[in-house]
Amino acid sequence: MQGALSHPVYRRLLLAQILSVLGSGLTTIALGLLAFELAGGNAGAVLGTALAIKMVAYVGLAPVAAAIAVRLPRKPFLIALDLARAALVLALPFVTEIWQIYLLVFGFQAFSAAFTPTFQATIPDILEDEESYTQALSYSRLTYDLEALLGPTIAGALLAVTSFHALFAGTAIGFLASAALVASVILPSQNPAAAQTPFRKRLTRGAWIYLATPRLRGLLALYIGVAAATAMIIVNTVVRVKVDLGYGDEMVALHFAASGIGSMVVALVLPRLLGNNSPRRVMLMGAMIMTCCMALAGTGPELIAGLVLWLALGAGASLIQTPAGLLITRSCHAEDRPAVFAAHFALSHAAWLLAYPLSGQLGAWIGLSPTFFFMAALTAIASICATRLWPSNDPVEIEHEHPAVEHEHAFGDEIHHEHEANGAPHPVRHRHAPQRHSHVFVIDDHHPVWPRS
Repeated sequence: MQGALSHPVYRRLLLAQILSVLGSGLTTIALGLLAFELAGGNAGAVLGTALAIKMVAYVGLAPVAAAIAVRLPRKPFLIALDLARAALVLALPFVTEIWQIYLLVFGFQAFSAAFTPTFQATIPDILEDEESYTQALSYSRLTYDLEALLGPTIAGALLAVTSFHALFAGTAIGFLASAALVASVILPSQNPAAAQTPFRKRLTRGAWIYLATPRLRGLLALYIGVAAATAMIIVNTVVRVKVDLGYGDEMVALHFAASGIGSMVVALVLPRLLGNNSPRRVMLMGAMIMTCCMALAGTGPELIAGLVLWLALGAGASLIQTPAGLLITRSCHAEDRPAVFAAHFALSHAAWLLAYPLSGQLGAWIGLSPTFFFMAALTAIASICATRLWPSNDPVEIEHEHPAVEHEHAFGDEIHHEHEANGAPHPVRHRHAPQRHSHVFVIDDHHPVWPRS
């Protein structure tokens, strides 16, 4: 897997992503310790509220940020977001009230909701061939998995010699280093056509393209299953290990590590898998693995079997999450990528916003085993919906027919489209004659509806 890493700009951006993700992981650990210092036994409730605030910020602000970002130069925008996150993290050690935590968490996650989709949409502009981009998606997945494994280790080493307040400083250093790496490269500029679209249209354009594209509707259904499985891991692992099995914190950490290792293995082999199989087949296989593993987890397996199931759950989720960027890139024009990535970011996190409290409340109300069966059924239903929403016949090029239409194009404050007339472009209202043709099909102004089979 040398293609993506041979690109010097991508190498620096990957390092920036690693530092940013690691910083976010250290912040999560430090935030838990800060909540305990301020709230004592109510720290869990504080963290639960902070997690809900994070998801609300992601769901509500990602499309707004994407609509604003297209009018801004990409590199200064990403640098400013890193600097803003560093500043907010440095303010956390000085809070004295719970509401101050909530306010700073909302600000921090709002900046993250702007940073992540913009960063994700930048990578395919740098790695234009699909093979290199697929490798980059695997590296991105590995980055998040390594953070889950290494973050607690690094935090533990720091806490052995200093207080948890130092974790915030370490996080800020990570964001500052990320900003420096972004500043050191030349990034492709934003497409000017996207910036000229009216704000209201920019705000909804990503969701419109996303929800009008069958493969992306199927992706969203599959992410409901991912949310169900990962919510059970994050929320209920500690209950399963410490209450049901009677083990200590070490086994809790080992279960989380097993899930991360399963995800990492998939990220490493995914380029080869996608070389021999369609993304649809790979992702539906991931959904089937998650469904079966959650159903088996509901039977109350012992320690070794449980670790194997957690490893398989991580692998199944990664089979869906890792190729998602490839589907998005195939499904829109370059100028629409930031908006569609932001729509995916918001819609997928809406699934987690529902799955986290659902898994926690059901586990407390009806018990862990019935909750695993319920979430397995939910994942199975989501998978069936995905097969219906995303047909197996999903060609890149589609033959389709255009009726005669007369329309205009938005450009700045005027409505126009440029055509060559007498050797010079000028704005006109224009008419398309009816035609039937075949080309790479994505949803756009000329193709607002997906063709029927």
